[in-house]
Amino acid sequence: MKQCALLIVDLQNDFMPEGPLGVKRAHDIVPIINALMPQFSCVIASRDWHPENHVSFANSHPGMRVGDHIHVSGIEQILWPVHCVQNTTGADFVPALKKEYISHQIYKGTDATIDSYSAFFDNKKLRSTGLREYLEERKIPCIVLAGLTTDYCVLYTVKDACDLGLQTYVLRDACRAVNMHPDDEKKAFREMEKRGAILIESLDLLRN
Repeated sequence: MKQCALLIVDLQNDFMPEGPLGVKRAHDIVPIINALMPQFSCVIASRDWHPENHVSFANSHPGMRVGDHIHVSGIEQILWPVHCVQNTTGADFVPALKKEYISHQIYKGTDATIDSYSAFFDNKKLRSTGLREYLEERKIPCIVLAGLTTDYCVLYTVKDACDLGLQTYVLRDACRAVNMHPDDEKKAFREMEKRGAILIESLDLLRN
């Protein structure tokens, strides 16, 4: 794992259980990630960083509700509560995260007209976040993922990483899911494995 970068996906206040897009047991993964960070020479953290009028917000569409589906530029978009608005406390990393270990930050979802689940590209793959280029410049061939959420932003990041030819590991116990449907997390992990990702546990790294 020495050649790998640790990629922490969206460990932000608004995704904590008390936030507007709260994820159950999200707090539990913070100490796991804190314990892992010193093992990596490169730690990258992504952040949802939305304008106030972002297309993914239900209140940007009169008459629509959270959980509704619409089509934006030919792709399906789930509508979410307002979350991770630029320069708000909700978009900050959770206070308990040991931010001093973070080497680089990636901002995603910055275009009001399109969402960006993946830490690599927007949902139409029209614009790069700069993560691919950052890894290429440093000749990092491998990433280890943790964070939120298993069934959306982690999943889409994993799919892009595998498509880009990166050796991709996912820390099962350091991710949490939205689970809008009961089996979404299980389906996400199966999809990751089908794409070529390797599922591991934090103890696999901590005991080495």
